[in-house]
Amino acid sequence: MTQPLAIRVRNALAKVANPKTGRNIVAEGLVQGLTTDDNGKVRFALEVAGGSPQDADALLVAAKAAAAAVDGVSAVSAVATAHSAEPKAATSPAGGHDNPLGVRKKPQIEQAAQSMAGVKHIIAIASGKGGVGKSTLAANLAVALAAAGYKTGLLDADIYGPSLPTLFGLTDKATVRDGKIIPVEAHGVRAMSIGMLVDPDQALAWRGPMVMGALKQLMSDVDWGSLDVMLIDTPPGTGDAHLSLIQSKRLTGAVIVSTPQEMALADVRRGIALFRKTETPILGVIENMAWLEAPDGERSYVFGKGGAERVAQELGAPFLGAVPLYPDLREASDAGAPLAAGEHPAAKTFAQIAAKIIAAIEEL
Repeated sequence: MTQPLAIRVRNALAKVANPKTGRNIVAEGLVQGLTTDDNGKVRFALEVAGGSPQDADALLVAAKAAAAAVDGVSAVSAVATAHSAEPKAATSPAGGHDNPLGVRKKPQIEQAAQSMAGVKHIIAIASGKGGVGKSTLAANLAVALAAAGYKTGLLDADIYGPSLPTLFGLTDKATVRDGKIIPVEAHGVRAMSIGMLVDPDQALAWRGPMVMGALKQLMSDVDWGSLDVMLIDTPPGTGDAHLSLIQSKRLTGAVIVSTPQEMALADVRRGIALFRKTETPILGVIENMAWLEAPDGERSYVFGKGGAERVAQELGAPFLGAVPLYPDLREASDAGAPLAAGEHPAAKTFAQIAAKIIAAIEEL
């Protein structure tokens, strides 16, 4: 299967190294706003911090050449920006594009991540597409980790479609103390979501910069305190949020969630390719909705059998386990009562996968 043009261009750009650091420009988060159209036109910006305009221009020439060499590319439009690595003084008012939550001026993404110094391990829970139950798994895995004795945080990074308030049954708004947002303690987990800061019925008509500004603030302006592990429930796909998290240089690794059918598996391959190109360890793949079990114990493979495990083996990624299609899990998620917190058979499944994630971290 031929990969989409945007993925192939990103892979080509990942072969271009920043001479100052030796790392590829995608891994460093220098490539921003990469888009392609049906006519093969490619557009992106190259954000080079702390260098001269001449250095930025030289890197831009190399990046444009790499993109232009990709089969199917008809034209490349790209710009480079060279600026100081030191942040400028805040000039926009609270609540502006740089500060959509209205708490205080956001820092750059790397500085935002550095403010989470008390968090030992940060793990991205990702999926190539929506509808695979990633958020439900992220919530239950966080609860399972907390139940195992780990100080755990859960950050809902889906700005347009926050689901954490529903999954954890949270209705109160987050509070602010001394300029910091206080995460809500629920089911033993410190949790935060944009859904706990804005009206749930409000449509967030925000452009990309405001979305990234909100994500940075959820990292830097929240008093996360000391945590053993933080799970970040990322939006579906492989977009700006993932690249921003990679650029933070704080990701311990990524966990990929998929259902067994081929349509989802194609996106798993793309997700694994992105994280590997950006030098982010793949901690493992989880197969969700793996089967439906009848009262007599017979299994019905509604979405196919073992697809995610097969892809994990093909790509040399660890397989963390399969989660059956529990009707009770849907009901519990809607009710804000994660099954991982109780005695349901699903709790054992989540505990086993959580233990494998911890083991993968320790191996690193």
